[in-house]
Amino acid sequence: MDAVDRLLAGMGRRVRALRARHGYTLDELAARAGLSPRFLIEVESGKANISVRKLAGLAGALGLSPAALLAPPEGGSARPAVALLGLRGAGKTTIGRRLARRLRVPFVELDRRVEQAAGMSLAEIFALHGEEYYRRLERETLERVLDEAGGRRLVLAAGGGLVTSPETYALLRRRALTVWLRADPEDHWNRVVQQGDRRPMAEHPEAMAELRRLLASRQRLYAEADGTVDTSRLGVQGTVRAVQRLLPDQAGSG
Repeated sequence: MDAVDRLLAGMGRRVRALRARHGYTLDELAARAGLSPRFLIEVESGKANISVRKLAGLAGALGLSPAALLAPPEGGSARPAVALLGLRGAGKTTIGRRLARRLRVPFVELDRRVEQAAGMSLAEIFALHGEEYYRRLERETLERVLDEAGGRRLVLAAGGGLVTSPETYALLRRRALTVWLRADPEDHWNRVVQQGDRRPMAEHPEAMAELRRLLASRQRLYAEADGTVDTSRLGVQGTVRAVQRLLPDQAGSG
């Protein structure tokens, strides 16, 4: 078997595993990817010499970038950190803590580390120093956290707006496997309220409309992550398993 055959065979195994993780039938995934079921069978068997356009469609249907879909599932990861992205209410803390326990690795909330570095709360940072100062501190803190890990795996919950800072987002994507925890706007809203925070409703009657606008404006940035997991569809346990299976050395984990 030559290098191309090995690449196609590995991708076929990964597509099968990801299809099972998403709970898609062969016909469902084929429809989402814009492929024929017959061609998808060839892909999963490692026999299809897939075009770049079809590869992009298939990767998108599975919530991955084309490069991530081509990455072999065996072996270790050059980016041992796992970074969870999403707006407030995406479930980054809940999912991150459970994933870290499953992997037996540290869990880090980047915003809490930023607060520790500044010696004040996020609200105080923004009120006293402004967003530019916060973004600079966020970047410095992220680099410090990743350096302290020393190449060991950790699970990181990133701030919801980190993706709007190109330099910081680029740093994170270079050094961590990034996963967007996608959720419906209603789920973002309900999760925040369930945490006991009713300020959005009390202080801003147009909060839901603003949430929808914010999510729409950042969707393109979040979608640049290595993988996407639909938390509204999978729930907490399903999402934890789905994120774990995105890790190169965990693709077969249940």
